[in-house]
Amino acid sequence: MKKFTFLVCAILAGLLKVNAQEPQFVSTEQQNRNVLIEEFTGRECGYCPMGQKAVNEMMAANPGRVFSVNIHRLGFMSTTASPNLNTTNGGELFNTFGVSGIPAAAINRTGATVHPADGAAAVMVNEQLNKEAEVNVGGRVLINPETRVATITVEAYYTKNSASETNYLNIMMLQDSILGGQNGGSYFNPEQMIGTLYVHMHTFRDLITDMKGDAIAPTTAGTLITKTYEYQIPEVIGDPNGVEVDLDNIHFIAFVTQDPQGKKSVPILNVSDLRTFTATGEELSPIFGDINVKNNVSCSEDKSATIELINAGTVDITSLKYEVEVWGVTTKYSWEGNLPSYSSVTFDEVLKIYEGERRIQFRITQVNGKYYRYTKEVNLVSKGWIDAYFQGAEDEFKIDIVQDKYGNQITWELVDSNEEVLASGGPYSTLASNSIKLHRTKVKVPNNECVRFVIRDEAGNGINSGFGEGYYKVTDSKNNVIVEGDGKFTTEASYNISTKTGYASVDEMTNETNKVYPNPVKDVLTIEGENVQQVDIFNAMGQLVKSVNCNDNIVNVNVNDLQNGMYIVNVIDNNGTVSTSKVSVLK
Repeated sequence: MKKFTFLVCAILAGLLKVNAQEPQFVSTEQQNRNVLIEEFTGRECGYCPMGQKAVNEMMAANPGRVFSVNIHRLGFMSTTASPNLNTTNGGELFNTFGVSGIPAAAINRTGATVHPADGAAAVMVNEQLNKEAEVNVGGRVLINPETRVATITVEAYYTKNSASETNYLNIMMLQDSILGGQNGGSYFNPEQMIGTLYVHMHTFRDLITDMKGDAIAPTTAGTLITKTYEYQIPEVIGDPNGVEVDLDNIHFIAFVTQDPQGKKSVPILNVSDLRTFTATGEELSPIFGDINVKNNVSCSEDKSATIELINAGTVDITSLKYEVEVWGVTTKYSWEGNLPSYSSVTFDEVLKIYEGERRIQFRITQVNGKYYRYTKEVNLVSKGWIDAYFQGAEDEFKIDIVQDKYGNQITWELVDSNEEVLASGGPYSTLASNSIKLHRTKVKVPNNECVRFVIRDEAGNGINSGFGEGYYKVTDSKNNVIVEGDGKFTTEASYNISTKTGYASVDEMTNETNKVYPNPVKDVLTIEGENVQQVDIFNAMGQLVKSVNCNDNIVNVNVNDLQNGMYIVNVIDNNGTVSTSKVSVLK
């Protein structure tokens, strides 16, 4: 009889799914798991900021994919002096995870807790990021600032069957930017210090559900589950010396777990940050959220950007007119669609942004055909490019990669404007000792194209950090240097290259006898040679743009006033001999 009942329920569930409403906050497409790092920490723990810094780096490397919560509990490592970050639920989480020493971290509640700065933590995070998720999680939070009531709506959409018939929905409230003392902060994580105070981020404040979570079912592919909660946000959390709950610095995360294990449930199948809105009660209240320049291959000032539009009002938005001002030049744009109340949409737009970091003003002038006034200013960074001149339909680039000992961490690629890979290399072998090895690749590159050269280091310390002085260089068929780097970067270094018809050098270009670096150069160009008397710099049109008289073996030339592009540098010694080099200015 039980089997029959389950079958009937399953059929009914299937019929319901056919007519079910489409999810509002989550995708129905198969996705990989996001990761929650539950950090167990304390203000008197001198090594805890080391772990927090490591987790911050993992979050920065995986935006929107890795989340963290810092959990404190009463004990000799967690003082009750102001600000008291301890919570009762935090103490219960310590106990249920069996945490006896800190710092410690649970990675999606899989396996044992580990030191967050240990390499094992990063391995576990990457393993989880590469797993297919059974369920997609998302939602929103509406906060009434007058009553301090948060209305929390969470959606869970199953793209695969869960291994358990019942799963558990968990919701936590976190708070950022809590200032207070932290042992070891200035030494292990100085970036998170303001004067003598530590900035405590993503700090655990409360559980909205119980410790195990709220049971949800069914957990079969195609099921959409929607849960709504009302939560009264406390004024202060902690006693004594509690912390004021600042509505502008709180946020909520939701995650789905699979099976109960004592008071908690494990493992975490997926996690997401919930978008928070302030419920003002106004009918029309459009605002811009995140605005970012896409990292597309581009050799133009026309940059593709993603713009998030948020409807913080009570009426659906169907049309919008807005302006973008850059350097006093205003361009008008419009958007049409259907954006429900208290939701957001992201769309693409092409903006003209001059290279470098620019302050840009976005203004909404009309919504739903009615006059409106809203302004948002953001700093956007537009990547520049290097000009490479060809005399035919194509040219051959020579790419030299000089690895350090850890060649297994190095990869590179040359891609065109369609993100098609023209050439690539690595990872390479690990050398027996701290040393270097040359890898040379030749590739045909078309004229009138924009390409990008990218070199990456998996360890995040470049290819010249004490294990051999590695470097990289890209030259054309005439041995003109297009890109050159000393290998001192972190995770990656990248360069956009614009190929165009013209002459990049003069016949004497091969007479280079002096050392001219760095190339590309951002601000100061250094020339090393014997008895350098004069340095002349010409632009690609052959016009003299800078001349420096000197009498030295090392000369520094400030090129801050030069525009990005390719330049010819003539170095004249005391015998009148001219050595010519090609240098790119890229800021």
